[in-house]
Amino acid sequence: QVQLVESGGGLVQAGGSLRLSCAASGRTFSSYAMGWFRQAPGKEREFVAAISSTYYGHSVEGRFTISRDNAKNTVYLQMNSLKPEDTAVYYCAATQSTSIRTHPLEYYYWGQGTQVTVSS
Repeated sequence: QVQLVESGGGLVQAGGSLRLSCAASGRTFSSYAMGWFRQAPGKEREFVAAISSTYYGHSVEGRFTISRDNAKNTVYLQMNSLKPEDTAVYYCAATQSTSIRTHPLEYYYWGQGTQVTVSS
């Protein structure tokens, strides 16, 4: 069983930055592939970034950076050059895999989400 808790969301102006954190429980965190997804109102859940190696969704590549600290059981999402269209609830997800996973159905554990709002 893995529990995920996101933090770091908030309100930021366009062009600004935020860093999201996802703290995971469990003793085998390093064996899990981790991902970030987002969901805006009325839209499907969208892949943002994943880490085993790293991989990014096209809409965030070059602006967002995913990283992990296995000693702290934490994965991060550094978001720079934020745009109003980045506004969404951001979710952290985990699945027991050593490979990159980019589809929501490939993830078994989910956090509760953290709201990111980017004003124009």
